[in-house]
Amino acid sequence: MSETPGTDQPNPPSVTQLWQDALANVSSALGKAARAPIPTGPSQPYDPLALFRSMSGFAMGLGANPKQLFDVQLQAAREWGEFWTQAWLPKADAEKPRDRRFSAPEWEEQPYFRGLRDAYLLASKQLRAVADVADGPHSPDKAMTAFVLDQYLNAIAPTNFAMTNPEVIRRTVETGGANLAAGFAHLLEDMASGKGIVRRRSDENAFTKGGNIAATPGSVVFQNHLFQLIQYDPVTPDVHAEPMLYVPPLVNKFYMIDLQPRSSMVRWLVEQGRTVFVVSWINPDESHRDCGVEQYVLDGIVTALGEVRKKAGKAKVDLFAFCLGGTLVAITLAYLAAKGRADEVGSATLIGSMVDFADMRDWSAFVHEAHLDALETHLEKRGFIDSTELQQLFAAVRSNDLIWSSVINHYLLDRAAPPSDLLYWFEDGARIPQAFLKSYNRGLLFSNALKEGTGFEVGGVAIDLATVKTPVLLVALKDDHVSAWSAVYDGGKLFGGPVTFILGGSGHNAGVINPPAANKHGYWISGAMPDRAEDWLTGAEKQPGSWWPVWDGWLSAAGSGKRVASRKPANPIEPAPGSYVSITH
Repeated sequence: MSETPGTDQPNPPSVTQLWQDALANVSSALGKAARAPIPTGPSQPYDPLALFRSMSGFAMGLGANPKQLFDVQLQAAREWGEFWTQAWLPKADAEKPRDRRFSAPEWEEQPYFRGLRDAYLLASKQLRAVADVADGPHSPDKAMTAFVLDQYLNAIAPTNFAMTNPEVIRRTVETGGANLAAGFAHLLEDMASGKGIVRRRSDENAFTKGGNIAATPGSVVFQNHLFQLIQYDPVTPDVHAEPMLYVPPLVNKFYMIDLQPRSSMVRWLVEQGRTVFVVSWINPDESHRDCGVEQYVLDGIVTALGEVRKKAGKAKVDLFAFCLGGTLVAITLAYLAAKGRADEVGSATLIGSMVDFADMRDWSAFVHEAHLDALETHLEKRGFIDSTELQQLFAAVRSNDLIWSSVINHYLLDRAAPPSDLLYWFEDGARIPQAFLKSYNRGLLFSNALKEGTGFEVGGVAIDLATVKTPVLLVALKDDHVSAWSAVYDGGKLFGGPVTFILGGSGHNAGVINPPAANKHGYWISGAMPDRAEDWLTGAEKQPGSWWPVWDGWLSAAGSGKRVASRKPANPIEPAPGSYVSITH
């Protein structure tokens, strides 16, 4: 690459060079695609006929409500009339849609793009209004219809097409169209990978576990067939008497709480004088086929709890968990209460975790008997569900953020995937055993067993959350797409002991990783616990910054107040983050 005379700055590549590079990438991608194995057509983890049945039921529901449908159509006609009278007028600041897809200035400044955007948003709103007309209460069938409609509307957004996206048009002019050729090469490479499209959301070479991510010093101090137990090195001369044990979900690996040092929750907790232990689940294979919820509770959490207490002089343990890990911790608390062992735990913090599954929003579409049957047939072949399939499911629920934004960046704009520690963690997924999914989906989600008391058992013990007297802190996230914050709040009513609730800002993952130094997102707190989540929010007070210090204060208030000499890992097996976290098979 040449340099501009008299400067140290390289010239930007010429259009010719961009085309040469793009065509070379296309040629290479075609070769990879030709060598890629032909898909063998495995069974699907869902029932496509259930989708058709749901859409058929939706159509019949419209026919059963002709007056409501007419009212919606009449309202739509009025809105389109208003639209065409105002389409070419600039909008006031308060009227601009808050949609990140339309952040380019042309969407507001140029009448053509502004009209295109507003027409799409209006049509989307009206189609969703039509969907609401269908008869019947909220159910998996109705949720499935809403999910399919959202997928359609997200796919046809004008931002997803080269000729209706101003950023893509600008980039295409700059490169002479080479960006589209290079994007086609990326598409071929991703399809040849066998993992589907848009698999590169983050620069996969930017991070190394134990190097610049998952790098807080510590040691593996115990392991069995399900997990490694990591203990982190202390950095203070003395520590709180109560050690902490983190239980992650199975679908992702533990180190979301130990990303880069500046955002590591583990590092922050250690700096506050906490002794931190972490469960690092194994990435299961066919040998774990029969490991269900019971095994993960007893051989996993209960065993880890015992090991932590051995290493901390039989002290009570403060459990904390995220998402599915929190559901498992709640079950563990009820099991320990039934066994007369409740005093082994000092407190439990459940972050973005559900125990009442009455309101699963978009996820209700997948907790459908036909889909569960199809999933179990699919699982029989290998004994687990693959991490790629799970990531595709999560991406579908957040298709704008995790699919279509990547389509635009990689296939239309030819932008390299940026380094993102959170996306790197998200894409480093794990498998889930057959028995676990069956016991979790049917035994907990489908029957909502923890709320309805339908006899879900672990180790011969009927799980009843009302027997849990351990102090519980529920942390929900305002924009959570996985565990709706109001559903997390409702779950607190099932516990028999004191429950405190904090509402953090942002979403399911980003809202958890909110170090105080970043001063982001904010949170809501209230001393009251009314019956309805909406009433709690009305009476809550929003605070700036991070909820982490409030949590630390709550832990101290729930604890003994005693300090002991720092606990260093004894008889280490290997350094943190351990070997289980790197198992890919």
